[in-house]
Amino acid sequence: MPKKSKYRKSHKGRRGGKATTKLSVSFGSFGLKALGSHWITARQIEAARRALTKYTKKTGKVWIRIFPDKPVTQKGGEIPMGKGKGSVDHYVCVVKPGTVMFEMDGIPEDQAKEAMASAGYKLPIKCQFVKK
Repeated sequence: MPKKSKYRKSHKGRRGGKATTKLSVSFGSFGLKALGSHWITARQIEAARRALTKYTKKTGKVWIRIFPDKPVTQKGGEIPMGKGKGSVDHYVCVVKPGTVMFEMDGIPEDQAKEAMASAGYKLPIKCQFVKK
């Protein structure tokens, strides 16, 4: 959840097009790149982060390049249509094809590949292992 935002609720928006930023591995040596577009929730990001840190032990470092700053609203169950927009339920990050979502450094390539694969299973999109 962002510390501060200009508006409490946002429009849904559209997910078309390819990514224009975060296209290459900048911080670490290995990365996890998105091949599709999707909304990734804060819980999914956290699950992927836990999968990555399990492999790094105390030697490696993990960078998370995406942040869930888009609020998603939801109305309660069995509430009739109308009466305005629902309250904020959770936050998501809009990810487009080509975005490098996670980066790692400080561990061997085969171990990093295995870690990125396990993190990719936690996400709702197809991912690709990339290196610098």
